[in-house]
Amino acid sequence: MESLISDFSINVTEMFRDPEFFKSFRTKVIPLVKDFPDIRIWHVGCSSGEEVYSMAILLHEEGIYEKTRIFATDINASILEKAKKGTFPLDGMQRYTKNYFEAGGNRSFSEYYKAVDDKVFFHPFLQKNVVFAQHNLVTDHSFNEFDIIICRNVLIYFNKCLQNDVHKLFYDSLSLSGFLGLGKREGIKFTSYENCYGEFDASEKLYRKIK
Repeated sequence: MESLISDFSINVTEMFRDPEFFKSFRTKVIPLVKDFPDIRIWHVGCSSGEEVYSMAILLHEEGIYEKTRIFATDINASILEKAKKGTFPLDGMQRYTKNYFEAGGNRSFSEYYKAVDDKVFFHPFLQKNVVFAQHNLVTDHSFNEFDIIICRNVLIYFNKCLQNDVHKLFYDSLSLSGFLGLGKREGIKFTSYENCYGEFDASEKLYRKIK
């Protein structure tokens, strides 16, 4: 069963994937949540963790990582173990550095990791406020109330019925005025929850719960 799940789960990701999304998040969402006493983020379908570490870096640079808790979940237990290590191939760093700057980063990206041979090890402080956990979007229920839910490039693999079920889960898990971030080819139109959100940044598929 583990082998079957591993084959079915599609683990395509990278640091600051779709930099425009992260730049929009940095410039538009952060100013609205930075004064919260604490911030809860659910990173759904986190795969091997590159986007989770990207978010941790962004939050650190914006000065709010210390009061943020990121819940990073995936159905694939083995890929979660990889994500927990924070270790990635060195040959991807040039592309990731480019993404970082396009996403609004203004420091030396290399200060966040240590290179050893052909691998890089991201600094442990980026994991300090991250909880990695196995979660099945189809069968598992809401486990917290979140200010932000990010689920990018997962729902494209679900049929309409399952997509609607997942949107119910997200709606139940997201606080009022909370933010939902989806992938480029995803959206909330034609779901039962379309009228529950306002378009916050339509081009980057960022929505805000309005009721």
